[in-house]
Amino acid sequence: MLPNDSPPPLGEEIILTTYVDANLCHDFTTGQSVTGILHLVNQTVVDFYSKKQPVVQTAKYGSEYMAARTATEQIIELPTILRYLGVPIKSASYLFGDNKTVVDSSVNPASKLSKRHVLLSYHRVREAIAARLLNFLFIPGSINLADILSKVWGYQAVWPMLKALLFWEGDTMSIE
Repeated sequence: MLPNDSPPPLGEEIILTTYVDANLCHDFTTGQSVTGILHLVNQTVVDFYSKKQPVVQTAKYGSEYMAARTATEQIIELPTILRYLGVPIKSASYLFGDNKTVVDSSVNPASKLSKRHVLLSYHRVREAIAARLLNFLFIPGSINLADILSKVWGYQAVWPMLKALLFWEGDTMSIE
């Protein structure tokens, strides 16, 4: 998966972090869910994605898996771009999601799929985890930064999370 023709990496290694979330039935007219993905390099936002999902899902599980698949595909692309720019990457990317069932079924090699409609998303995420391209971890929804992109918020409710994201205090290169 590493490009052969990339320049030698220079500088300090970076850590890639991604937050993912989906909002089931966000649009009451069409029934479509919204995917929210936030990519960070050493706690600095470098990319975000907020878009309606192309397929209507009837359960949160399917909606979250579609979002996780989209995030996984973006996570695979981002390190490749950075390597071509000569940026050294410390380890596999970290993907944080707030749906425990999706995270557990992705990470556990013994899990079995019981929902056939999420088959492709399920295997795409699990394949990336098995290839050690990403680590998929559960976080509570209250601290999931991708919630900002997938839900409708009032200023007072979202400002504490947004302020911590936009105005990081300290050196982002020293993050462990």
